[in-house]
Formats: sequence, structure tokens, C-alpha cells
Amino acid sequence: MIYLRSLAFNVAFHVWTAICCFGLLWMLLLPRPAMIHVVKWYLGTVGWLERTLVGIRYEVRGREHLPASGSFLLAAKHQSAWETMKLHFLVDDPAIILKRELLWIPIWGWYAAKARMIPVDRGARGRAITSLIKNSKPVRDEGRPIVIFPQGTRVAAGAYRPYRIGVGVLYESLDIPIVPMALNAGLYWARHSFIKRPGTVVVEFLPPIQPGLGRAKAMQLLEEQLEAATDRIVVAAGGPATVRPKPAVDSSVSPEKAASATS
Repeated sequence: MIYLRSLAFNVAFHVWTAICCFGLLWMLLLPRPAMIHVVKWYLGTVGWLERTLVGIRYEVRGREHLPASGSFLLAAKHQSAWETMKLHFLVDDPAIILKRELLWIPIWGWYAAKARMIPVDRGARGRAITSLIKNSKPVRDEGRPIVIFPQGTRVAAGAYRPYRIGVGVLYESLDIPIVPMALNAGLYWARHSFIKRPGTVVVEFLPPIQPGLGRAKAMQLLEEQLEAATDRIVVAAGGPATVRPKPAVDSSVSPEKAASATS
């Protein structure tokens, strides 16, 4: 039954998305705010398909932690495509950081460019950081939330991947708070998976990390708090806890000294 429901959803999703991509090209002529309303309509129809065909619903916790005004960094866990299609319902007018190459995709890239997402040149590291800061500052000045996936890619529930420096660079350069966003979407809509499982996705906003702490401290707090909250809601839903790699042991230190240092 899950296979058949997943098949029905995947066919409906891809066919409907193709129809909308071509049928809604006219909205590229609209002012950006008006176009965003049309995008939200499309995303709402996808949500209806999720609920109706595969039984995926969602619950949001911690909205009180979202700043009432001004820009902030939304540092979100990224487990699947599900959360990318819900961001417009979770925060107001988000600007998502994405690879510059995605803007070159016909039609989809046109929509992303019109929505003024934040492209990053992921070539040489220095160039990537420069473009990240340069393209984010106008968005901050508009007061829009900036969405960044701190691990840089989709990571399966229970898997570990180190946090990348980009979120710390923006935190320090833009002087705005970080709001961590935990979720367990990967349990129901796993990356690279045909199967979609019924259940309630939990999205949880955590208390903001205020500006001024310094890059290293902010990144440490973000990883500790976001990983702990994600593990909590993943495990509560029957998923696996994250297995973290053990710290490397300095081979120049004797086992006796290492043991005494930790005792």
C-alpha cells in the first residue's frame, strides 16, 4: 500500500509541477511580491497532495522564538526536499542560499532568480565566501530571513556531517541572530527515496543565538543545540539517533597520558 500511495504521489507531483512550471510562466511578469503569492499557491497544492495521497502532515513548534521584525539567519536541518517546499509557510518571504548553478536551470532557475534567492559561487573558497557575504547583505537590509543549511547538503536522519563555515561567516558579517530549525522530515520523505511514508513531520524553532558572540562560539552553540533538538524529535518519532565520529586521538600522546587527561 505504501508503494502504491508513493507511486501515486510521485506521478502526481511531477506531472503537476511540470504543468505549473510551464503554465505559470506569465507570473514572471508580475512584481516579486505578487509572484510569491502564486508560488505559495503552488506549494499549497503540493501540500494537499502530500496529505491526501501519502498522509504526510506537519506540526510547528517554537514559533515564539522567531524575531518579530528584522532579518535573521534561519539555520535549518536539511534532510529532504520536503522542508524546501515548506519554508514559505514557516517564515515570511525567505531568501534561500543556493548554488549559483541552480539559477542556470531553465524555468526553475528563472523563478528562483525572480524570487531573489541568494546565489553563491562555490568555486574557490575565497570567492564563495565573498559572494555569500555580498549577495546576503541586500537581503538583510530588506529585513528578510536568510535560510542556510549549515551542513551544506541534505543529510539523512541519524547521519552525521560537519557544519560548514558559511553560517559562521554570515553571523559575524551581517550581525544578525541565528534561529536554529530542527526537524524530522527525513523519516517520512527521505532523500533519494521513492517511498514516502505517512506521519507528522515536526518542525521546531529553537531560541535565537544573538549576535556578538564570535564566529567560533556561535557555531559551537548552533551545532550542539540543533543536533540535540533534531535527535530528540527524530528519536521520539522512532528514528535513529545521530552517531557522531569519535575525536581523533593524537598519536604522539601515550595511552596512559590520554587516560589520565580524561579521568
